[in-house]
Amino acid sequence: MQQAIRKIQSRTVVMPSTNIDTDQIIPARFLTTTTKEGLGKQLFADWRYDAGGAPKPDFILNQPAAAGCQVLIAGRNFGCGSSREHAPWALLDYGFKAVISTEIADIFRSNSLKNGLLPIVVDEATHGWLLSNPGSEITVDLETNAVTLPTGVAVKFEVEAFARFCLLNGIDELGYLLKQSEAIARHEQRHA
Repeated sequence: MQQAIRKIQSRTVVMPSTNIDTDQIIPARFLTTTTKEGLGKQLFADWRYDAGGAPKPDFILNQPAAAGCQVLIAGRNFGCGSSREHAPWALLDYGFKAVISTEIADIFRSNSLKNGLLPIVVDEATHGWLLSNPGSEITVDLETNAVTLPTGVAVKFEVEAFARFCLLNGIDELGYLLKQSEAIARHEQRHA
């Protein structure tokens, strides 16, 4: 069971780099686990920590302004590279609930939706505003499929219908199937 997403009201963290791949999000050496817990500590590990494991003070996630932020504003082509589910797991475990960019890699988008992280694609103008205004308090409303900026401007986004249903109800694909078990049993009895 995952946490339902209806409305996220949060400040933003901005990482404007383009082509942030899944190995940068969660380096391969941390992929030995099958649990999601604790991966947030390794999120962007090679950027967050020095060779001795100490936090780099200039990295955005190590700065006080990032504390408690649930929305990551990322550069174009976020999540490219391999298909590791650990990437959305690490973002979720850190505390992010949504990632916003102008382009999100397809496999990463699919893995995110299946694991409870909301990937949002916006137009260039909205993205430019978000990049230029880090720490802005925005509202992501999955019920209306809109991101509302502090200026009052609401920007629509698209989410595939089944994925949206699962996110709104806090279930994954298996959870959806399990909720249909009575209907499946009735169908099997009728066609036995």
